[in-house]
Amino acid sequence: MNPLYHRAEFLLSAPNLKTTPDGIEFEVAFAGRSNAGKSSTINTLTHQKSLARTSKTPGRTQQLVYFKLDETRCLVDLPGYGYAKVPLNVQLKWQKELEHYLEKRTSLNGLVLVVDIRRSLAEYDLQMIEYAAHLNLDVFVALTKADKLSRNAAKNTLFSAQKLFKNASTSIQIELFSSLKKEGVEPLHNWLDAHMGVTKV
Repeated sequence: MNPLYHRAEFLLSAPNLKTTPDGIEFEVAFAGRSNAGKSSTINTLTHQKSLARTSKTPGRTQQLVYFKLDETRCLVDLPGYGYAKVPLNVQLKWQKELEHYLEKRTSLNGLVLVVDIRRSLAEYDLQMIEYAAHLNLDVFVALTKADKLSRNAAKNTLFSAQKLFKNASTSIQIELFSSLKKEGVEPLHNWLDAHMGVTKV
């Protein structure tokens, strides 16, 4: 188990690309619908209970939240998308800042897309994957809350998603993920290592 992720700590919240930190060589961003389990996924990966703040109010994260792993590596929690209670003008502003970040941030080296397995891949998720492909960003899709379904149902959802992207133009890895059962943690750690310039000992 790589202790790198367990050392994660909050660095800063950036409202736009201009305020993102200097000196970072590798970062991976976490995207997903509001309430898909993004914060819980980050907390599970880092073995911390409250590093990323979970909220009963979806759409609360309105900035690029940086978690520092070491001097050159960060995880980034992006604003959740697709939640109707967030005013449209705010959603559009987030979208503009998000596109600017994804297109211009040179240290960005991959995208983790967090999807609630019970809702499967929605239009917003598919758009994000297409956008990542356009930007030549590798994607890891974490089908979260896998423990909420029976084993067969979870596996069937996984196989359907994998089949959907079998011929994708970008590298997409799709795995079941459960914060409760710690399922999917090792595959995601391995994927992050490969996109964070982490050398295996």
